[in-house]
Amino acid sequence: MRKYFGTDGIRRIANTELTPELVYKVAKAGAYVLAKHSDHAPTILIGRDTRISGTLIESAMTAGFLSYGANVKLLGVIPTPGVAYLTKKLKADASVVISASHNTYEFNGIKYFSNKGMKISDEIEEEIEEILESGNFDELTAHPNKIGVSEYREDLVDEYIYMLRKNFEENIEKNLKEDFCVALDVANGATYKVAENVFKKLGIKYKIINNSPDGININENCGSTHLENLKEFVKENHMDLGIAYDGDGDRCLAIDENGNEIDGDVLLAIFGEYLKEKGILKNNTIVATVMSNLGLNKFSKEHGITLKQTKVGDRYVLEEMLKNDYNLGGEQSGHIILLDYNPTGDGILTSLMLIQILLEKNVTTSMLCKTISKYPQVLINVKVNNDKKSLYLEDEEIKEEIKNIEKELKENGRVVIRASGTEPLIRVMLEGQDQKKIEQMASKLAKLIKLKLN
Repeated sequence: MRKYFGTDGIRRIANTELTPELVYKVAKAGAYVLAKHSDHAPTILIGRDTRISGTLIESAMTAGFLSYGANVKLLGVIPTPGVAYLTKKLKADASVVISASHNTYEFNGIKYFSNKGMKISDEIEEEIEEILESGNFDELTAHPNKIGVSEYREDLVDEYIYMLRKNFEENIEKNLKEDFCVALDVANGATYKVAENVFKKLGIKYKIINNSPDGININENCGSTHLENLKEFVKENHMDLGIAYDGDGDRCLAIDENGNEIDGDVLLAIFGEYLKEKGILKNNTIVATVMSNLGLNKFSKEHGITLKQTKVGDRYVLEEMLKNDYNLGGEQSGHIILLDYNPTGDGILTSLMLIQILLEKNVTTSMLCKTISKYPQVLINVKVNNDKKSLYLEDEEIKEEIKNIEKELKENGRVVIRASGTEPLIRVMLEGQDQKKIEQMASKLAKLIKLKLN
């Protein structure tokens, strides 16, 4: 089991667990591993979200890179997909996003991206950990005349904004209606300036909420993990569509005009059908995870689309997409990868694709969502002892309870249990035709797991 990296980089409470000292070491080790095959001083981009700890960690990260001899371009506050896009476009050697995504402000994290703008592999993360734990770490120090230099390049965000604009402006401008209006919830996070800039440039009418970050209100009762306020805002203001991003801007969830939630599975179905109609759904396949709703399986079969499922994590979705040349994939949580545009989940890009389809088809959002019927689903997060997270796989009583549930649900439901890669949680997910029944089953199983793993 890895000591530092989880399913989405390193994520801990800033300044106490994710200390400046640890960040400094992670930067030096990362620069070494990512650049050891290079014949030049590496250039590394750093972007961050709006957390109060962002500049602290940015400073420690920069010091680590410069100490090793890497040069740094500081992008400031920018969505994660913006960093990914710029890494590839500028041909940087690597990049880092300082963010804890959808978590509350006290957390922060480190996500490495390769020179191709993609999250680094498990193998590279493991290699970084080996360097951190090795006795040779102190040797990773540049000669005095090889120390790296840093520069502030917040202007580079304009390149990302231009990419979003150029890919959608012709189609959106052609079909845009005078009274079409979108509600934007930017979660007091990394999209708070960029999203508004993009929508203005595309001429899309909008009303924006949660766009006054103060360092501690990121994701606080807002954004893609707290949709309640956006649902009310959409209904009260008679909006055509509501869009919610998460703190670092790589997720997008939506709300229809009636206040109903549109999750990643629904977005994948809408996009899959649209791309297939256009003849550009590569290999006629959608890639999702094992957490995706059974309704997505049913939709795919009815529309003659192949559905491939991976373990949880957008990096594993992307790996499958790259391996077999697919261009659409994502997660129920709103990480949607449109590989023809950007090699990572991109909240703003996802919302623009949804708007383009809505305007082109000239239907209401609720009507567009009727393309897929979802099964009832229950998800319970069980707090457990972090050291015991993996033991649910071995406990005989837990395994027996899971078997009993699966036997009762048969082919009309399923059980998915997994340990969180970023928090001391076991996620219990049940799916079936009877909401009340699966709620009872999930509650019973969650109580057992809590009893056995604490």
